[in-house]
Amino acid sequence: MANRHLSRSIAMQSLFEMDFYGGLLKKSTKASKKKELDAILERTIEEFGPGLDDGSFAKKLTFGVLDKQEEIDDIIQKAAPEWPIAQIAPVDRNVLRVGLFELLFGERKEVPPKVAINESIELAKSFGGDSSGKFVNGVLGTVYRELGEPGKNDKGKKGEPLDFNKLPKEELGGAVVVRHERDGVLFAMVHDVFGRWTFSKGHLENGETIEDGTTRKIKEEFGIKNLKLLKKLSENEYIASDPETGPTRRHVSYFLAETKDKDLKVDRSGGLDDARWFDLEDVRSLKMYDDIKHLLDEAVEALKIKK
Repeated sequence: MANRHLSRSIAMQSLFEMDFYGGLLKKSTKASKKKELDAILERTIEEFGPGLDDGSFAKKLTFGVLDKQEEIDDIIQKAAPEWPIAQIAPVDRNVLRVGLFELLFGERKEVPPKVAINESIELAKSFGGDSSGKFVNGVLGTVYRELGEPGKNDKGKKGEPLDFNKLPKEELGGAVVVRHERDGVLFAMVHDVFGRWTFSKGHLENGETIEDGTTRKIKEEFGIKNLKLLKKLSENEYIASDPETGPTRRHVSYFLAETKDKDLKVDRSGGLDDARWFDLEDVRSLKMYDDIKHLLDEAVEALKIKK
């Protein structure tokens, strides 16, 4: 385990050095960048990791980040929209790159997400400024919370299947929001940090009914003033993860809703970066999560739109 921590440190320092001199952002081939980074990595291992094994894990992280850098940087920008990549401290920027590579592209059985996040926080505290650990935790936590997916096959700490019914349960409300125009029906969609369009949803507050909580949350997320729930569509449950509370059972009640408001304005935080209106044909062509596509069909059926 100590070797893994040292390998992450060496990967981050190597990426930091190349980034500091502009090597990661310069316009050159990936092969030339890899050659330059390889030389930096070998020197860093020799200087800071003489007791390291063969350096294979450090190389896997370093070149993995280089290969996925564009995608990783895009996710950082969306998870921390108030901080353009160039304005993030170089140490924090490269700690995030290493952490996100493990979180999104690593082997979960080999490195559980919470380990990847905790290791990144420790790197940020060791090499960064006073607020680095908090900043890294916030960005990785935002991404991690968006990774929830149907989870009856998820495993517990010892590798056994999680008991779905024994997990703490959270109630959420979501909606397929439409606006009627003379030439048809438009659908409101939100865009998340993973490049997918989805339907708006959010947590209910204590004491709220599902209808009241859903109405409040959808209005907040889209920045609209008027919303009317027309019909309940269906329900969905999945396991989501939180870096502090762990696996959680999320129960979402989805409604068909209508608004007359035209302007959508999403809060660029919490994993979302855009909101737009689409007609039915365009919605069907969007990159969406498979487990919500049926909601569109249910809404179309309820609205009696000609398919």
